[in-house]
This record gives sequence, structure tokens and C-alpha cells, in this order.
Amino acid sequence: MFEKILFATSASSTCDDAARVAFELSRKNRSRLNVFHVFGLPSRGFGLTYRDVRTGESEEVDDNLVSLVKEEMAQYYEKLAKDHPSCDFETATGEPHTEILRKARKDDASLIVMGAHTRAEDVGAMRHRIIAGSTMQKVAKSARCPVLIVSRPCVTCWSYFANIVVATDFSKPSDYAFQFARNVAKEIGCRLHVFHCVDLGGEQEPGQAYIEQQLAVAEKKIQDKYVANMGDFDNYVIALREGNPHVEVLKYARENKSDLIVMAHHTKDVDPEKAMLGSTIEQVVLRSACPVLSVNHPDKVDVSPYGPPRAGE
Repeated sequence: MFEKILFATSASSTCDDAARVAFELSRKNRSRLNVFHVFGLPSRGFGLTYRDVRTGESEEVDDNLVSLVKEEMAQYYEKLAKDHPSCDFETATGEPHTEILRKARKDDASLIVMGAHTRAEDVGAMRHRIIAGSTMQKVAKSARCPVLIVSRPCVTCWSYFANIVVATDFSKPSDYAFQFARNVAKEIGCRLHVFHCVDLGGEQEPGQAYIEQQLAVAEKKIQDKYVANMGDFDNYVIALREGNPHVEVLKYARENKSDLIVMAHHTKDVDPEKAMLGSTIEQVVLRSACPVLSVNHPDKVDVSPYGPPRAGE
């Protein structure tokens, strides 16, 4: 399913949950896994001084230090890497998001796996937009491949997923998210939940007639845009709700024991390179009990024999 997986890590406990998913996903799919750690930030333009992202201490970069960091990474992930021959450990010095994106492009990665946080004090944080501007935010914005964000322990492994929820608002980016989720569900053989929430945030005490009208419109869009493009895949359900989108996504995912939530990185028709992480997916990432997969571009979404989407998809 994924030929090359890039696991971006701080090589610390904050990424342990993401590490287990990355290694297991790679092993099940016989993918090449690159464990990649950006262990410093340049103190000046072309200087060789870096600041360790874990200790905060400054040191001079040399071959001995690079070798030491790689050795520490291999030891830290020794148990997970056991019986995993297609695993490489690499490091880089620089701005973490820049180096991760550069590495993903260079290796033509099919998927990037990372945690939602790189600092221990951010884990479990619920403050609004706490992750804005973080490494994860910047990687998700510009990555050409899907980004799997793991912020909590994943009790099921990818190959054993039973339920995938794809949340859509019918935007073009959401179409890409649907395409990816549909292909993965068919490949794994699990149930796909196509979910849409009628956002009532802009309406003051909307009447029942308005809600029912909006739900009817949404159901027709789902039939036209998604059901019509299921191909021979029939293991799916349609779910409609009204209310606050991120709250309803989380409630539905919890009630239906979702193993994965797939969403568009953003929903507005803007340049993906400039789009900020949408507030809905950001809140879902912070609170979801299962991994959340962000889709930014149409690249790398065809992971099964379906091929490119039909005209109008």
C-alpha cells in the first residue's frame, strides 16, 4: 500500500505512540521505513552550531556527533526495529519542518507519520490552536503526500482497521480525502463511514425546517460526489449530523469505534502551499482517540488499483 514511509521523530517519548504506528504499518505493508530526526536548529545562516531540540543545549555539528545521534536513535527504537530489515535511521540539522519536507520530496515518500507534538508540555494540551505554527502544522501544510498524525496510543494496527471515518464538507480537498479513504478501505477490507456535519455555527437558533433542508442537500451531494464513485466497493455507510463539526466528528468516531479519521488539511479553495491547518481538523487532531490522516494534495492518494478519479470527482 505504501512503498516508502517517512517517520519524522524527535527521538523522544513524545513520539512513542507515532513510532509504534509507523513501525507496525511499515512491517505489515513491507514498506521501506526511514526514521528521520532533525536534531538541531542553526544558530546563524551557515553556522555549524545547533540547538538540541530535546536538551536545549548548543553544540558543534561534526561527523562524530551525527554518528552518535544515529546510534542513540537505533538504540531507542531497537525493540520496534527488530526483524525490520527495511529500516534506515537518518538525521539532519536545520529547521525541522523544512528538513522533513525536503527528505519526503527527495525519497518520494508515500506517507509521512508524525506525532502532533514535539514538546512534552504540549502533549494533551487542549488550548485552542495550540499546535498552530508547530512542526506538524507546517509539514501538513506543504507535504505532497498524506500525513498521518498520531497523538495518542493506537490500539489497532493499520491492517486490522475495522472502521475508517472520512469527514467531508464537499470541498475539493475533501474530495481528495475521500478518494484516499475509499482506496484504503477497499485495500484493507474495512468499513468506510462517509460523514458530513451541517455546521450550525453561523445560524442563530435555526429551525427544524432549515436543518432538514440542509441535511437533504448534503445527502444528495454525498450520493452524487461519493456514492457514484465507489466503484465495486460497497462496504460503506453514510452519516449526517448537525451541530459543531469537530464535536460531531469526534462523537461519531467514538460511537462507531473508528480506527482512523481522514480529513482534508484545509477546506477553502486556496493554494495548498499557503493554507493553514483548518480549525476543524486541528481540533480533531487534539482530541481524537485514534490517528488522524491529513490530505493536502491529490498526489499519492491512489494507493489501490482504483486509479485516478473519474471526471468531476
